[in-house]
Amino acid sequence: MSKFKKAFFCSNCGYESAKWIGKCVACSEWNTFVEEILDKGTEKEENWNNYHNTKRVVKTIALNEVLTKEEKRIDSTDSELNRVLGGGIVSGSIILVAGEPGIGKSTLFLQVGLWMNQHSVLYISGEESEQQIKMRADRLKISNENFYLLTETSTQTIFQEIKKLKPQIVIVDSIQTLQSNLIDSSAGSVSQIRECAGEFQRFAKETGTPVFLIGHITKDGSIAGPKVLEHLVDTVLQFEGDRHYAYRILRTLKNRFGSTSELGIYEMTGEGMRIVSNPSEILIAQRDEQLSGSAIAATLEGMRPLLIEVQALVTQSVYGTPQRTVTGFDLRRLQLLLAVLEKRGGFQFGMKDVFVNIAGGIKVEDPSIDLAVICALLSSYEDVPLPSHICFAGEVGLNGEIRAVNRIEQRIAEAEKLGFEKIIVSRYNKKSFDPKNYSIQVIAVAKVDEVYQQLF
Repeated sequence: MSKFKKAFFCSNCGYESAKWIGKCVACSEWNTFVEEILDKGTEKEENWNNYHNTKRVVKTIALNEVLTKEEKRIDSTDSELNRVLGGGIVSGSIILVAGEPGIGKSTLFLQVGLWMNQHSVLYISGEESEQQIKMRADRLKISNENFYLLTETSTQTIFQEIKKLKPQIVIVDSIQTLQSNLIDSSAGSVSQIRECAGEFQRFAKETGTPVFLIGHITKDGSIAGPKVLEHLVDTVLQFEGDRHYAYRILRTLKNRFGSTSELGIYEMTGEGMRIVSNPSEILIAQRDEQLSGSAIAATLEGMRPLLIEVQALVTQSVYGTPQRTVTGFDLRRLQLLLAVLEKRGGFQFGMKDVFVNIAGGIKVEDPSIDLAVICALLSSYEDVPLPSHICFAGEVGLNGEIRAVNRIEQRIAEAEKLGFEKIIVSRYNKKSFDPKNYSIQVIAVAKVDEVYQQLF
């Protein structure tokens, strides 16, 4: 019998087919199937046992016999990474980190590995030489005697070195550069990514060693490789930011050990990633004079309250068709809010250009920012600056009502901590907090026109 068998894989979703087909039956994409040569499963199992010296024992067990214990977490010494992972690194977990080229993925995890001087860390690089990594480490000005480098792309060689070193944490940069000799296809192909990720998943689960896989993304922003790569891992982190801004955001897209709504914020500096412990201060612009069209919103990202600046500009349209341009905010949400102001407030935005920007390059999806957006629009419309000591937290409904938002106490406390004197919230939030507990003045409103009367 032939030693190898051929199969066709969808380069978009990883679907396997015995023959070439034009349209993928799984993701409906056209002309995405590529031919790859596969090895037989028996030889794969023998190779695995040869360089792991382990033989898996399969045993059925009753659910009641399983002993539960609190999951052991390793402190990464990075408070933002700990927050995003749900409290630290879980032993035996496999974590995929994706982001655009040049955003700082390698720098961040080289820095984290060097900080963890209490643990033996192995940094595997298939993209850079030892000299390049050493130059970056010198720039970070962090020393660690328990940090080891391996520049290799063959998974067989990598696991032999892991067997000798027995590291406590493994960082792979990047999964798309690795290649297993169990599959006869080029590095970065669908089957190679799936096989290499599967080998590291099995290693992590059997030895209890946490593994970080750094991954590339495609031009449309999705993680490169088959979708099964995201299903294989325990946690998927997205590292994002604008190259024109110094700030980087680490988001959780999937987490089996914690919340998926957490957020970590870093600042890119010449000496690596600086942890931003109080992002509210950097997201509120420091300005000497009062300008119209600016409002402060009390929002939440995961469990963390943030105060961010919303900027709006309303001008007379000169081209006939009014423009609606947003940065960091949903365009359809802006159109909805403008319709509410026209219908319920009588403001004529129909022949005016409207521009909205969230300062600092951050993207906000929390509906509690609606009230600040409306106040910034009205401020620019009337050309009257808002008081600098006031902030807002409320969702706006289609009838012009100010709706309640969740965890209002945390928002009020954050505004009080940063020195604001007033916060405008929904009247329907009054049952959720006691104003006597705060030194900040809490103003409760029910309609958009009440907000207008309060401010103008």
